[in-house]
Amino acid sequence: MAKCRGLFYMIGSVSGAARKLARFGRRGPVPFSVVPNANEDNPSALSQVQRRAVSELLRVSPVADDLARRFQEAGFSLALVGGSVRDALLGRLGNDLDFTTEARPEDVLKIIRPWADSVWEVGIAFGTVGCQKQGRGGAADQNFQIEVTTYRSEAYDRTSRKPEVSYGDSIEEDLVRRDFTVNAMAVALPEKEFIDPHGGLEDLAEQVLRTPGTPEDSFSDDPLRMMRAARFAAQLDFEVAPEVVAAMTAMAERIEIVSAERVRDELNKLLLSGNPRKGLALLVDSGLAAYVLPELPELRLESDEHHRHKDVYEHSLTVLEQAIDLEEDGPDLVLRLAALLHDIGKPKTRRFEEDGRVSFHHHEVVGAKLTKKRMTALKYSNDMVKDVTKLVELHLRFHGYGTGEWTDSAVRRYVRDAGPLLERLHKLTRSDCTTRNKRKANVLSRAYDGLEERIAQLQDQEELDSIRPDLDGNQIMEILGVTPGPVIGEAYKFLLELRLENGPMEHEAAVAALKEWWAAQ
Repeated sequence: MAKCRGLFYMIGSVSGAARKLARFGRRGPVPFSVVPNANEDNPSALSQVQRRAVSELLRVSPVADDLARRFQEAGFSLALVGGSVRDALLGRLGNDLDFTTEARPEDVLKIIRPWADSVWEVGIAFGTVGCQKQGRGGAADQNFQIEVTTYRSEAYDRTSRKPEVSYGDSIEEDLVRRDFTVNAMAVALPEKEFIDPHGGLEDLAEQVLRTPGTPEDSFSDDPLRMMRAARFAAQLDFEVAPEVVAAMTAMAERIEIVSAERVRDELNKLLLSGNPRKGLALLVDSGLAAYVLPELPELRLESDEHHRHKDVYEHSLTVLEQAIDLEEDGPDLVLRLAALLHDIGKPKTRRFEEDGRVSFHHHEVVGAKLTKKRMTALKYSNDMVKDVTKLVELHLRFHGYGTGEWTDSAVRRYVRDAGPLLERLHKLTRSDCTTRNKRKANVLSRAYDGLEERIAQLQDQEELDSIRPDLDGNQIMEILGVTPGPVIGEAYKFLLELRLENGPMEHEAAVAALKEWWAAQ
């Protein structure tokens, strides 16, 4: 405990004292003993933050200090940095730890290999060495994922999608290249010195995102940081400083230099956050969405003068939020993408009818095609593209159900077409009701309750989840006396339709139906 006593001085006042800390930090590391720890406005809240930070850092201290001593013995320094420090201050530090050092990657490997349980070099071209280490002491049952990155600076030119990396010699150089001030703080180890040259502590207390230097320089170095601003706003529920938003708006076009894979990964993190609406709204308002997900701002359709159709953009964000509320086992990226994109076919299908109504006929079909095109451009996996596209295509199917007029065969087809996506389709369909008319909402909810009950009943009767024809391929060949070929697929499809229409058949009845079909061929 003595080694970590200084951690109790980690947090300063959120007002003038934090500015004082930032000024101290610009001249070098700040010993914890000189960091102010009194918040005149709310001392009890500050002490809670202090306790959280201490608790988090004490938990990882045995592993972090052990690694730091090894770097020290090799003649190098080591500091916990960036998101790890931010999350410790917020009381949410996980087992992924980020460190920075002046040691070059080859030196880092020499230090880490004898110490770590496993090592990977995937990011070594960018100065990052990763490893896994089993915890010690009170953290003995935890596995830590660790990344050690050499002090560096990186920038894009206008002709390359990859950053140019150059190594630095001081932690100040490294921190100034970081995306936001709240990610530009460090804790030097094992001395436990707090380093905050850009006032990140104050910005963390005020819940605002600013850049260490000018936002124009920061976004020029790496345009993806503009998307990170939206992502962190969604993840942390922070506000983005006006000058940062202004730079995002002015430089939005620069995002085109970033690879589709990096854009996709950042978009995923935003969507999987606790408040994706906030980040998505910033992408749209700043103009970034026009380059990375243009279908989203296009949902801002002009309402007709009588407002006969709802705001499709706001509706889509609300559906996303309602889908999140229905998640049961943590964030579901497939469901969230489908909820966000389910109506993107509306702008291309909008029609003003003679009676003054607005229609969007077949927007689910058009939307599915647009979804596939956009997700493919963003380099999503084939399986994810297929799943999200299928949900978009099916999201309106339920509205033909009415008050339960579907036959059992129609219910079977609904389940068959949804396949393994059925539970997600249930959630998406329920989320798609955003009407303020409580009576209408209750009617829709009861109708879908009825559909789910019928599905459950049919599943009990005939194992609806795995609907197959009553005869398999081998039986078809034997009965018809044919060899493998296209005709087997046609016969299989005929029997599947028969099963969907009539339910399970006795073996003799299925054979008779197959022979009758074959005779007609």
